[in-house]
Amino acid sequence: PDGKISHEFPLNNDVENPNCVGIQGVLEAYFKSLRTVQLYGPTNFAPVINQVARAASKVVDGSQYYVLLVITDGVISDMVQTKEAIVNASSLPMSIIIVGVGPAEFDAMEELDGDEVRVSSRGRYAERDIVQFVPFRDYVDRSGNQVLSMARLAKDVLAEIPEQLLSYMKTREIKPRSLPTSVTQQSLSGHV
Repeated sequence: PDGKISHEFPLNNDVENPNCVGIQGVLEAYFKSLRTVQLYGPTNFAPVINQVARAASKVVDGSQYYVLLVITDGVISDMVQTKEAIVNASSLPMSIIIVGVGPAEFDAMEELDGDEVRVSSRGRYAERDIVQFVPFRDYVDRSGNQVLSMARLAKDVLAEIPEQLLSYMKTREIKPRSLPTSVTQQSLSGHV
């Protein structure tokens, strides 16, 4: 945003509160950034993964879970550092979604998506699979049914998040909290 190459800046351009609320918040921040940010290489993932991991490491009691969405049009430039960042982050309450856009070869992204083989770095393996990679081009509907295409994209982008969240909670033996009595009573009165 300020004319310098940066691999980690808040999409909403608010350093004090870099979080976006809901899908609408993400979309608004993304469209605003398209007008203010010039996309430029190299494509480094490790800095932003480490930034989100630092935030996630502060709240490991199960009350918050972080989802990092990376939209990229390039081939990753810092694969070794990214693998290390993913292995380190795999013990934290976070998931990483990578959406590849454009014609680039995304073989490296497939390698980060630990569905077949867990990501490893320096002899250490990721504690759990926290990465979901989706190539956007697989969802472009040539027949013109954009609604169906985008629904399939959303489904596949979010497909692994529930299991990733549950795997974090289960390995930490974090159980769901009980609802406050007032919420429980409201729910019951609504079903009478």
